[in-house]
Amino acid sequence: MKKMRWGILSTSKFAFEKVVPAMRNCEHAMVSGVASRTIEKATESARAARIEKVFDSYEALLDDPDIDVVYNPLPNHLHVPLSISALRAGKHVLCEKPIAMTADEAQVLLDESKQYPKLKVMEAFMYRFHPQWQRTKEIIRDGAIGELRTVQSFFSYFNNDPSNIRNREEIGGGAMLDIGCYCVSLSRFLFESEPDEVKGVVERDPVFGTDRLASGILEFEKGTSVFTCSTQMAPYQRVNIFGTEGRIELEIPFNAPPDRTTRIWVQTGSVTEEITFDICDQYTIQADHFSLAVINDTTVPTPLEDAVANMKVVERVLGM
Repeated sequence: MKKMRWGILSTSKFAFEKVVPAMRNCEHAMVSGVASRTIEKATESARAARIEKVFDSYEALLDDPDIDVVYNPLPNHLHVPLSISALRAGKHVLCEKPIAMTADEAQVLLDESKQYPKLKVMEAFMYRFHPQWQRTKEIIRDGAIGELRTVQSFFSYFNNDPSNIRNREEIGGGAMLDIGCYCVSLSRFLFESEPDEVKGVVERDPVFGTDRLASGILEFEKGTSVFTCSTQMAPYQRVNIFGTEGRIELEIPFNAPPDRTTRIWVQTGSVTEEITFDICDQYTIQADHFSLAVINDTTVPTPLEDAVANMKVVERVLGM
């Protein structure tokens, strides 16, 4: 069975706690190399994760002909520059969300990607690949809850570390770019359209300058979506989806655990059904789907046009 050889740009804690372990179980992908700005960091991470190749620079990894796909989990301000460098080096790219700092920057990546029609590029919204979201989408499309009317989502955690990249405005920190983008993405994913009107209320940290609390209202042709996200509130996440004849509730919509079952509730009339999903890792599924798009030369599950559209809504919430 053919496997794509992946290279990881950076020794990001997130990448090596979530994505790299998940990829050990992939059918169509394998992690072959890791790059850091120092050989010591790359070597340490590679040894712990049992990765064969180490590189002392991002450029060295991009120059290696044995790397097929690049995973870019770098800070937000490096998403577009390094993804473009990867394309120019002939690599396929899975880039972490948000795809860019701004919609204009995302458009630059989209325009650049069109010069390489054989290369695949995708924004890593892993939640869409989890069976709980695939089933949710199926239930809505089948009309089981009637006509979709409104979506409510909440996503928060607490982090006031001044050295953390999520609290550094100049490199793309803040609630909307880090987690609010999920709330925007799922709304567009469910309504299968773009919002006509967008309203946002944003509170900024007086020291960091980042948006630490943001709420949005998205008005679609057929309904609304409301959400709140925060980087300085008690950790919590939940999504409620309401139709004319029922509702769906997702218990752990974004950070679905890879080591235990997940569940959603579907209510129609006075009857509520609990649907449980087998243990799986959404990062494994995402990497396999992307690798299959490369192997079969098919369209990626989420094209870059979607990433650009998502950034446009994020900006409108932020009042940009």
